[in-house]
Amino acid sequence: MKFGEPNRFINIQEFPGGKGVHVALALQEMGSKVSLLGFWAGPNGEWVKSQCKNHGIDVGGISLSGNTRKCYTIRSTDKQLDHTEFLEPGPKMDIQSFEAFKELFAEKIKQAQLVIISGSWPLESAENSCQELVKLCNQNQIDVILDCTGVQLQKAIQENITALHLNENEYNETNNMMPNELKSVSMLALTKGKDGLELISSEGIIEGRVTLSKVISTVGSGDCLTAGLGFSLINNKDIQDHARFAVAFGAANCLRAELGMLYKEDVKKLLHIIEIKEKKYAR
Repeated sequence: MKFGEPNRFINIQEFPGGKGVHVALALQEMGSKVSLLGFWAGPNGEWVKSQCKNHGIDVGGISLSGNTRKCYTIRSTDKQLDHTEFLEPGPKMDIQSFEAFKELFAEKIKQAQLVIISGSWPLESAENSCQELVKLCNQNQIDVILDCTGVQLQKAIQENITALHLNENEYNETNNMMPNELKSVSMLALTKGKDGLELISSEGIIEGRVTLSKVISTVGSGDCLTAGLGFSLINNKDIQDHARFAVAFGAANCLRAELGMLYKEDVKKLLHIIEIKEKKYAR
């Protein structure tokens, strides 16, 4: 990158993104019936919605003023520059817009087996926005997986959470919370990049990992891992399976150039080579 000078891209590829979008695309690819609710704004928002609909996903939500943000991931032979990201700020959300979304959310979850709340919130969202949605899930006795950080997470974990996904950096930023302090969280999925996953619950700690011969892109792998955990929670009872599917989904995303997307055939192959270890620990 040349600072203070023009920098030209050789090629641009666009993919529908956002953490919730990645989760929905992964589950749809694996044959789950998915409804995606989000905050959409401007032409970018309409494009993302259309791409999801083309994949057979039921898409809903509310429209905000402005434009859904674009996030730029730079692919480069320069190792220092490769996978550098530039993130636009995105639209803002007022109280009225959130109340409209919450009403829609409350109605939609009545048909759900599981809810995954994933990603950052629009600018100026109330700090308890995520908590309000989790409350609705609890009131309707619907399992909820959470993948968020910051004040939204700190508020939301005052409610009951079926599973929480954090990477190591996010975990450390959240006041170094220890697993036994996350009393409202039944299961903590702690991801450690190439070192795999620790799935922590009252049943103990399950470690899951896989070694890949080639990694094309890791963008969206954490989101796919969240999707894999959700997929397993609906279809399996064994905590080892939860770890196995989560790791397989996350790793499958690394095998293709499409950002935040996986292929069913890759997941099936990976499921057979996931390494699972059980650590003797109970909360």
